[in-house]
Amino acid sequence: MNIFCTFMQIIYVLKRAVKYEYIDNYLLNIRSKGRFYFTFEELKNTFDSSEQALRRKITRLNADKKIAIIRKDFYVVLSPEQTINGIIPLYLYIDDLMKYLERSYYLGLYSAAVLYGAAHQQPMEYQVIVQSPMRSIIVGSTKINFLCRKQWSEENIEKKQSAAGYFNVSSPELTALDFMSFNGKIGGISRISTILEELIEEIKPAQMYRTALSYPNNSALQRLGYMLDKVFKRDDLAKSLRRALNKRLAQNIVLAISSPKKGNFDRDWKVDVNVEVESDL
Repeated sequence: MNIFCTFMQIIYVLKRAVKYEYIDNYLLNIRSKGRFYFTFEELKNTFDSSEQALRRKITRLNADKKIAIIRKDFYVVLSPEQTINGIIPLYLYIDDLMKYLERSYYLGLYSAAVLYGAAHQQPMEYQVIVQSPMRSIIVGSTKINFLCRKQWSEENIEKKQSAAGYFNVSSPELTALDFMSFNGKIGGISRISTILEELIEEIKPAQMYRTALSYPNNSALQRLGYMLDKVFKRDDLAKSLRRALNKRLAQNIVLAISSPKKGNFDRDWKVDVNVEVESDL
């Protein structure tokens, strides 16, 4: 009886190993096609297993660091290098994830700036702009923060290519305006100033004007205009924002959203320069 039980246990282990090997082959097949993600729905359509059994397989694969769970029922296949360092580039799956969630999006702020050579550190935190609130995602040692804008013009969105395909990124001009719009949430003006000082080399006056015309936040135009005019001495770019603001009613604002008023008022841009602007460059 003991021999029979042992034999059956061996058969069970072998069957289990074959199933897991088959799952592993399925993951390899996904990567061989240039894909980096799969969904639970795909697994259900591929394997003749119960939902409970498939959930157990997902748990095992995640524990073995062969996959990462990005959102419920959306997974990314990990390479050995990603398993070791815990860094999973967002560019490999963000477009597929947002299509899966049926959300419009673009990579913005620091995540966009680094793609234009204006930030030199490997990002450990990404910023993705969406049109309605979403919870942050933590994957390995990286974090994805979602910030909201109700609308944007697709003319200001560029397509960048990764090993997985194309993904959406804000243009240099839109990136600069977003920095001014979200400056109270993403770091101080001095930190942003360091990025802008390099980013403005990618900004074109004509495109700056077109982007500003469709940008809904007047205060962002004023803040960026002040920075370009008085800090970076780029009157060619500042003129584009002046032209756009001439068609609007600008009000008095503060430069740094998270700092109190100081009374150091710049009349040209109607900006209270309530912080000292410094650059790390």
